[in-house]
Amino acid sequence: MSQSCCGGSDGQAARRNTVALGAVNGLALAAAPTFAVMALLTAVVADDPAAMLCSSAHGSPLSGMGTMYLLMSAFHAGPWLKLIRERQAA
Repeated sequence: MSQSCCGGSDGQAARRNTVALGAVNGLALAAAPTFAVMALLTAVVADDPAAMLCSSAHGSPLSGMGTMYLLMSAFHAGPWLKLIRERQAA
């Protein structure tokens, strides 16, 4: 592609891609700890009226927002596991 089409040289595009990938990796690594903290805060602040609305009348210990946040933290642990595996291989 020409420079007029891309708006700059290939070096600038590569730097933008590197910055974008860094932001994506940072967000991916931030998800699991964020959900873990939210689960902890939900467990600590259990007297919140909003928690009572979302917990389906305390029927099961597996229902509620805390459990949902723990599951979301587990599902978003993939980037952390990948990072750990790459560091052990190095």
